[in-house]
Amino acid sequence: MQANDAQTLVLSALADGPKHGYAINLAIEELTGERLGAGSLYGALTRLEAKGLVETLEEQGRQRPVQLTSEGRSVLEKELRAMARLADAGLRQLGLKPT
Repeated sequence: MQANDAQTLVLSALADGPKHGYAINLAIEELTGERLGAGSLYGALTRLEAKGLVETLEEQGRQRPVQLTSEGRSVLEKELRAMARLADAGLRQLGLKPT
């Protein structure tokens, strides 16, 4: 998995609201059937925060919830729409009907 893939997975996991690291990884596992390694997860979070796409909320005990920023939501929507166009085109090329 590439860095951008991990970032897109993290953004997708945060689409329905703030989560801490473990909850982000559980959401990713629900989406993909796999979890990210700690380095991939926290590396993606660090890069996304540096880009202004996520922000850390006030700590809750030892947990640091993270949420999408408005820019993060826009970037995620753009990426998901591009992925959907690619999937539709690929399915058509295979002679299959896109969903």
